[in-house]
Amino acid sequence: MNLAEAAAHADELAVAGDQKALATLRQQWDDELEAAVRSPDYRIRAQAYRGIAQFRFRQKLELLRRGLQDESPAARGSALIGLEGLSRDHPGDVNSMRSILHELASNDPNLAVRRLAIVCLKNGSPQRETILILNGLADDDEQEPDLRKTARSVALLLQKRANQR
Repeated sequence: MNLAEAAAHADELAVAGDQKALATLRQQWDDELEAAVRSPDYRIRAQAYRGIAQFRFRQKLELLRRGLQDESPAARGSALIGLEGLSRDHPGDVNSMRSILHELASNDPNLAVRRLAIVCLKNGSPQRETILILNGLADDDEQEPDLRKTARSVALLLQKRANQR
């Protein structure tokens, strides 16, 4: 079994609620996952960042933070997918990386990475600064239409949550 297969199996165990088997699998693949995020091959790093979420490896959030700053857009995108998955029930994960997510959403040279960063922001708490940044992106005619649409929908969702408080 390779890392991708182990991560897929971990995801199946998590969905099934088998926490004991998931913990055992995490323990078996911990060192390999750590090595994979340090690989010179961006494809291996990207798989490792996705794997962090599939393994539900909350202890590896710092590795995802490093992935958000990876030189490879594919690795940054995978780290964002991992963060989005882990943060669905844990807004603090997004909140702790909010400044990096703001930077990626506003300035990353890769459009897909920018959109993924915006999608991650929906899992955080509805902070005014984030809503302002997203509205600014949504209203900027020089931005790609898909990016503007994503920014607008996430800004509206966050504004709705803020109004419910």
